[in-house]
Amino acid sequence: MNFEKDLQPARLIRRYKRFLADVELEDGSTITLHCPNTGSMKNCLYPGKKVWFLDSENPKRKYPCTWELAEIPVTFGSEEKNTLAGLNTGRANKLVEEALVLKKISELAEYDEVRREVPYGEEKSRIDFLLQQQGLPDCYVEVKSVTLAIGDGLGLFPDSVTTRGTKHLRELIAMVESGHRAVLLFCVQHTGIERVAPAHEIDPKYGQAIKEAAMAGVEILALGAEISTDEITLTRTLPVLDID
Repeated sequence: MNFEKDLQPARLIRRYKRFLADVELEDGSTITLHCPNTGSMKNCLYPGKKVWFLDSENPKRKYPCTWELAEIPVTFGSEEKNTLAGLNTGRANKLVEEALVLKKISELAEYDEVRREVPYGEEKSRIDFLLQQQGLPDCYVEVKSVTLAIGDGLGLFPDSVTTRGTKHLRELIAMVESGHRAVLLFCVQHTGIERVAPAHEIDPKYGQAIKEAAMAGVEILALGAEISTDEITLTRTLPVLDID
């Protein structure tokens, strides 16, 4: 997935009110970005580190610039490395859709029809993707964006308590019990993450729910991305730990 325009560099000053972030431009001036991420962004906020934003140049928007990428220090053993993370959670579904259409996800490559945001379930949810193919069971795919790196290649989800995420797991279990396929897909927009696990200490209810989902037959997948200031592309399958 290529960015629509060239990204602009800056340095992070602070994130606040969840959806806003102040940054310093290369000329020393400051602007406020829209922060398209509802999570805590734990381990992603480092004042003084480089960030990149996209300027929509839309005069109707109060905050026309959107925060896209961040430089994040991550520890590997005794060494600290700068990594890149995609912080725009709205990109996750676009990345997964691109991978589905191009049949880059081997576990789901048999499906030709990809439908987005389809209502389903007893709890009035919307599934991110409903995959359909004649002769195959319908496949319900729920996407979650992962950016919480804790070091040595390990990434966790969620980065804050998510009652909505737990509800989605209940809905996926119900789909399996109805004879369909159901997939929880972690979209890992972080070059410092090589494997994924539930964040039990942050949200123990979600940690228990994902184990119950796996036992019920919900498939748990994680895809890692290559990230640059030009594009983000899902390129590899990552192991998911601690779901048995």
